[in-house]
Amino acid sequence: MNEEYWSAVRTVRLRIADLLETLSPAEWESASLCAGWRVRDVAGHLALVPTITTWQMIAAAPRAGFNPNRINTLLARRAGSVPPQRIVTKLRDHADDRTTARALDTRNSLFDVIVHSQDLAIPLRRDFPVPVDYTRQGLERVWAMGWPFNASRRLAGRRLTATDTDWSVGAGPEVRGSALSLLLLMTGRTTAARSDLAGSGVEGLPS
Repeated sequence: MNEEYWSAVRTVRLRIADLLETLSPAEWESASLCAGWRVRDVAGHLALVPTITTWQMIAAAPRAGFNPNRINTLLARRAGSVPPQRIVTKLRDHADDRTTARALDTRNSLFDVIVHSQDLAIPLRRDFPVPVDYTRQGLERVWAMGWPFNASRRLAGRRLTATDTDWSVGAGPEVRGSALSLLLLMTGRTTAARSDLAGSGVEGLPS
């Protein structure tokens, strides 16, 4: 990844920290778009990703039944259990970091912070715009990566077209929407994305 990529990651991390600093205690406890995760769990996850080690993931595996999604949830809840200001401070302190556990992939860093920014903002009814150039990079990565979203398989038979940048993929009935809404769709946030989607391919979209 180049300097432009990491600058984008840093920018979004710091803007998320700014958002978090405006939340009330009740908002920190609110449900996020991630099933079973509170806002504080998403925030904890974002603060943890730059510093987490493969050993921490391995250590959590037995308790999580060696299931990657459960490991992620366990670690997010653990990271989110500390006082909010500690989470915000850690997110700011490591906004420039370019590392993560070997079991993860730094190529996912940008789309991860973009998607999780919406996991926080949408249920709290906060506006969190993301530069379309950042989101387009996220679309390209998620479409190419396969697991865990398997977007190209789940959305096979449709053409996805961004309305705010020159990006489209697939073939079949069209699903049109902003790059951000398409990224939410591709990462399994169909309900959150649906109001911004149009086209003959919208009917029957997988969740």
